[in-house]
Amino acid sequence: MPSPRFPADQLLDAEQRAQAMRDPHQQLRLALEQAEGYRTFLSSLTGLLAAVFVLKGQEDLSKLSDTPRWTVIALLSCGFLGLIVASWLSVLAVHDRPGVQMYSEPNRLLLHEKRRTRKIWRLV
Repeated sequence: MPSPRFPADQLLDAEQRAQAMRDPHQQLRLALEQAEGYRTFLSSLTGLLAAVFVLKGQEDLSKLSDTPRWTVIALLSCGFLGLIVASWLSVLAVHDRPGVQMYSEPNRLLLHEKRRTRKIWRLV
């Protein structure tokens, strides 16, 4: 399959977009958008799971024998704890901790944006 040939203006435009994507400010903006998407996903997942458990879940676990009952309780507890931790991490990724110092010096601001982008990716 031969490689496609693109006009020079499209190649120049693509190079400018690629250059803009390497910009720390742009990377920070993209990371924040992705973190907001994950936060929205976690919110909808939590609502969906709550609706399923409330509407369709077994009402009485006492009818189960000991091992399956405690297994269900442990899995539900771990899932709930996992949702809480994931929600908290997504909020930290989007909003950061209160009191974070912003920098007015360009060099320090760029370093902050690079560090913040890496931190967001790690939290997400």
